Amino acid sequence: MAAYVRTRDGCFPVLPWPAWRHIACGKLQLPEDLAWLYFETFDLLSTRSPEERLGWAESLSQCADPKELDLQRSKLCVDTSKFLLFLYLQQLNRMSLRTSLIGDEWPSPRSPSPCSEREAKNSSRSKNWDDRAHLSFVHTHLEDLLGLLVEPGQLSGSGQALRDSQLIHRIADTAASSRLQVSLEAAQALSLLLEGSLGPGHAVHRVHKLLNQAPLQAEAGYSESSRSFSLQQLLHWLRGKLTANPFGMTACLHSGTKLTWAQQMEGEMRRARIVRNTHLAPPGSGMLLMSQVFQQTLAQDSDKLTGANIKIHRCSQAFIYLLSPLRSVSVEKCRGCTLVLGPVETSLHLQGCRDVRVVCVAGRVSVGASSRCTLHTLTPTRPLLLPGNTDITLAPFHTHYPALEDHMGAAGLAVVPDLWDRPLLLGPDGLTAPPPRPASDTDPPAPCYRLLPPTEFCPLTVPFAMEGDTGEVPGGLPPAYRAVLEEKERRIQDLQRMVSDSQLSPEQQCQFQEVVTQHFQKWLRETGHIQELSHLASQAQPEEAR
Repeated sequence: MAAYVRTRDGCFPVLPWPAWRHIACGKLQLPEDLAWLYFETFDLLSTRSPEERLGWAESLSQCADPKELDLQRSKLCVDTSKFLLFLYLQQLNRMSLRTSLIGDEWPSPRSPSPCSEREAKNSSRSKNWDDRAHLSFVHTHLEDLLGLLVEPGQLSGSGQALRDSQLIHRIADTAASSRLQVSLEAAQALSLLLEGSLGPGHAVHRVHKLLNQAPLQAEAGYSESSRSFSLQQLLHWLRGKLTANPFGMTACLHSGTKLTWAQQMEGEMRRARIVRNTHLAPPGSGMLLMSQVFQQTLAQDSDKLTGANIKIHRCSQAFIYLLSPLRSVSVEKCRGCTLVLGPVETSLHLQGCRDVRVVCVAGRVSVGASSRCTLHTLTPTRPLLLPGNTDITLAPFHTHYPALEDHMGAAGLAVVPDLWDRPLLLGPDGLTAPPPRPASDTDPPAPCYRLLPPTEFCPLTVPFAMEGDTGEVPGGLPPAYRAVLEEKERRIQDLQRMVSDSQLSPEQQCQFQEVVTQHFQKWLRETGHIQELSHLASQAQPEEAR
């Protein structure tokens, strides 16, 4: 593919959606929805201002039919070199896009491979937070990654020139490998992967900015006459400088600041770890790790969390409110938790969770190997359901807090389009169509998800006082859910009116109030809300992280 895009008009240095669709669907035999998934995800991770993202969302929301939508998508372009690196990086996880870059085609429409639920769960285990896996992968595959950036003039007529760069480790002493070069402009694509500094205590920069420094250029094999690096020298220089991410999860655990939360209690929180490095990390790399929080209600709306990457790990029976604009959120191996999150700029991912409820606005939502989880989301992209899921419920976003719309603007997220109810099901062999819902016990099994029936819908109230102007759910509720909510409100008003008109004696009023209270307390116990209320009673509003 690298050779193809560099030798075709209109594919380099930027790749428009129609060109990628032609390659993905025509050459790689991928479904169009999957091709768009990769293209859209890469754009979501690209650096764009909130204003640009809001403008793009407005353009999509104005499309009246699929033809207009396709025309609008055709205007989207991505950096070709960075997109090639992005596709190659999918090998980091086992379930990945195996293109001709590594000799396999994925997903293969001709050779489906059955996969049990256990295998699906194992295959979906993510390495996205494993700093050692990142370092090992880049160190091992750096040669091929650089090979994707060689200049078009070095490509053979047959379009197979990248073979030379892929075989440098075998023919390092040949003249062919020594001639391969990476231009200064092409090297900018490495900033998708690498950043660094001139030394301890110095500012962190993307790697292409470091490679503009004269002393480092000489070490990396830069030639002023050709304005390019020798691929071999650049490879050896980068390998010698590679180190684990000093702002990754491992480093955060060892050197991050431990937080003392307002609701921390001796005994129940002894095993909990809540750590952040947002005061040390450069923009986009800040992290908050929450692990093993048990039977607690935790709430934060601190500026220290703005733009942070959140990892919530092995929490149980906890109610967690993080009401700040966030960059990404990963929820792993949690049980019986409710998570109410501020707008998530890039992605919200659930992995290996059970009985978890998540409420948030997010650029991308994905779920893997989870069961009995409910997601109340507002998202401009189709939710991605990975292998191993059972009993996933998708529902509309149904809450608000005063600063929500301001936070959405800061994250570049609009109220439309909202595709919460149009999931993509991704199996071991690519996209799968959801089977029909069973009509009897002899019919095929139901799909791994359902849309929340309007009759089961209840709104959620964020129980904290904050500054801001948002007084209702942004964009409102879907008509079917709004109608059910209005009907419930009418029934409550009718009951109140009936009680008022019944002319109960003071003694009867007390008896009636006692019956209502008993039923309400029973409902609180059965739903588990009584635990949350008992914790909320000790605080009036969230405090800043310390």
